[in-house]
Amino acid sequence: MTEFAIEIHGVGKRFGDRAALQSIDLQVPRGCAFGFLGPNGAGKTTLIRLLLGLAKPTTGSMRLLGHDLPGGAAAALARVGAIIEEPRFHGHLTGRENLHVHAAAREAAAHGRVEGALARVGLAKRAGDRVRTYSLGMRQRLGVARCLLSDPELLVLDEPVNGLDPAGILEFRGLVRSLVAEGRTVWLSSHLLDEVEKTCDVAAIVDRGHVVAQGTIAELTSGGERTIDIVAEPTVKAAGVLAGVPAVARAVEYDGLVRVTIAPGAPRDMDVVTVLLRRLLAENISVERVMPVQRSLEDEFLSMTTRLENA
Repeated sequence: MTEFAIEIHGVGKRFGDRAALQSIDLQVPRGCAFGFLGPNGAGKTTLIRLLLGLAKPTTGSMRLLGHDLPGGAAAALARVGAIIEEPRFHGHLTGRENLHVHAAAREAAAHGRVEGALARVGLAKRAGDRVRTYSLGMRQRLGVARCLLSDPELLVLDEPVNGLDPAGILEFRGLVRSLVAEGRTVWLSSHLLDEVEKTCDVAAIVDRGHVVAQGTIAELTSGGERTIDIVAEPTVKAAGVLAGVPAVARAVEYDGLVRVTIAPGAPRDMDVVTVLLRRLLAENISVERVMPVQRSLEDEFLSMTTRLENA
């Protein structure tokens, strides 16, 4: 068993003259929640289709659960559950009946997993209702239940929280974390950056057919400018004083406080804060609070994609 659930090397996909993917390199560790992010048209769904054998790459190689693709696709996909875009069901059948129809195409044990899968996604009480009465969010959850019938090592979920209300999204986050705790790998393709940051361990950002960044959430959010917020009075005077400190790139009044951007190459944040506080106190400016500004995954995503658009 390799340490990676998915290994992608130099994969490209062309549709005529258009390159949907260009030399993609990606490694997804086993037993993690992996977020796959990108703007519309970036190539997210195309790559998922390649992994699931629904299309063939133009260039490059892929391994799925230790099996080379496409030769080992049958063995690999037997342990994969997937949702691509909105899951489809027979509207005249109940949720339970739909899962049994799907289980018939799996091993015999799949029928025995139906009730547990329905309970796990919160549909046990509505399992006897026809799917045509389900909301979009309920159909999404039924899609996840269908994935669980194969007792998958890997779940590939494309925009799985579409249609879920805030409570449903919170429940889904707990479901993903419980699946990872069991040693499964969850690939979560989403445009909800905040949700990926709260749910996933590792992520990659794709844009214009290229992977432009990948790593742990901590690694992705640790780059960029270092920023500190300082609550001080008088605020305008504090901003003017701090703007003159050599370690400061800029200091501006922002929403009742001073937002300080640390200059590239400046000492570590603790040393810089010490210098800033001494300067403020020397000017008889009272300081109430100092707070580092945590860079979010959304900040990194917007920085990456905007930079490419302007290139």
